[in-house]
Amino acid sequence: MDLFDHALNQRLMREAPLAARMRPRTLKEFVGQEEIVGEGRLLRRAIESDKLFSSIIFWGPPGTGKTTLAMIIANTTQSHFETISAVLAGKPELRRVIAEAQELRKLYNKRTILFVDEVHRWNKAQQDALLPHVETGVITLIGATTKNPYFEVIGALVSRSRIFQLRPLEDDDVQRVIENALDDDTRGYGARPVQIDDHALAHLVRVAGGDARNALNALELAVESTPAGNKGKIHITLEVAQESIQRRAVLYDKDGDVHYDTISAFIKSVRGSDPDAALYWLAKMLYAGEDPRFILRRLLILASEDIGLADPMGLVVTAAAVQSFEFVGLPEGVYPMVEATLYLATAPKSNSAGAYFKAYKLLEERGVVDVPQHLKDGNRDAGPLGHGAGYQYPHGHPAHHIGQQYLPGALLGTILYQPSDQGYEVQVQERLALWRRAQREALDITEIEELPNLPEGEIDTIKRHHTRRGSGKT
Repeated sequence: MDLFDHALNQRLMREAPLAARMRPRTLKEFVGQEEIVGEGRLLRRAIESDKLFSSIIFWGPPGTGKTTLAMIIANTTQSHFETISAVLAGKPELRRVIAEAQELRKLYNKRTILFVDEVHRWNKAQQDALLPHVETGVITLIGATTKNPYFEVIGALVSRSRIFQLRPLEDDDVQRVIENALDDDTRGYGARPVQIDDHALAHLVRVAGGDARNALNALELAVESTPAGNKGKIHITLEVAQESIQRRAVLYDKDGDVHYDTISAFIKSVRGSDPDAALYWLAKMLYAGEDPRFILRRLLILASEDIGLADPMGLVVTAAAVQSFEFVGLPEGVYPMVEATLYLATAPKSNSAGAYFKAYKLLEERGVVDVPQHLKDGNRDAGPLGHGAGYQYPHGHPAHHIGQQYLPGALLGTILYQPSDQGYEVQVQERLALWRRAQREALDITEIEELPNLPEGEIDTIKRHHTRRGSGKT
């Protein structure tokens, strides 16, 4: 590097965004993630002793310190350190790094640490190309990703790496980041007369959403756009802070973990009869731009799966909300969504509709049996084959019921549906008990087999089977 390159680098560093200038250079400067790099923690000990022998993957939302930790390792290790971005680099760049790593190991017995930012962006072939060199120890990988590595990184690479999950920073940590920037004389604003009101600081911290970069970007905008006032001071008021970061950042990736985790929390809150939590998760999804139709589809499922006949109006109300939303749209369409959410959250609960999956498993285990003769369609084959002969029309009997056979003979006495003791299903339970008793007496059924509910895993397997065979949306 000549003097001109050095001068250029110095100028670029001075002109870099505040978040880049304030990036911690040592573990002492690093803020947050105490459970990973706190005193005495495994990763901290490995970095401080320069004994990072196994590959690692940093997984977490933006602004939580993934790249920073990699750069701290680069500053402290005696190994050769390379950085590439999976967004820009392909196989040629990877081949160059591997060739240099092999040469350094052969000639100088020097290890190479390769930091791959956004490692999930590499396709399977690119990740496979890296695998043998990680396995032999030629390269120690440090990957950074905002996606779940267990889904986005090949299993062989994950199994050879230690996964460290970084969480959004606590408010106290974000405040420390801002205060460090205000105090630093060389990289931050310590040499400038910046005065920030307590309410303004609290607003920046609160709205940053645990993202240090977001907080520093907002601080930089506030300072650089505010003219000096009396005595040359740059006064950051609450109004200035609100203009600099007006809307809280909500981490929400529509095809990632947060998407599925949030809808899961929403559905479980409705199922658990907590309307307050349900409204909170609903607001988070809509705030982040989730498709309302996706939410409504899940509510339709819940209305039958978790409420069912305990309150049959649950499905009616939800279906009406779906139709109303299509007619109204946002923003007013949020009202029928909220009405359906509150109705379902406060309705009596029953998962008795899951009895269907017992029937499905029964078919798998015992096979399909023929339809009893009297239940077959008599419109076509009544004469020559006797289909429908002996069938008794229920409406021709008292209480519109007759205790005749409906299940195949081999399954008589099998109970699949068991009404709950919640809501309207209490009435169903009473009626059904009378009808079943009458049927047992009429058919002389003495042995009863009540099939147990299936585990959730088995139900999920059956649902996937339906998806493969059907054409409906999931």
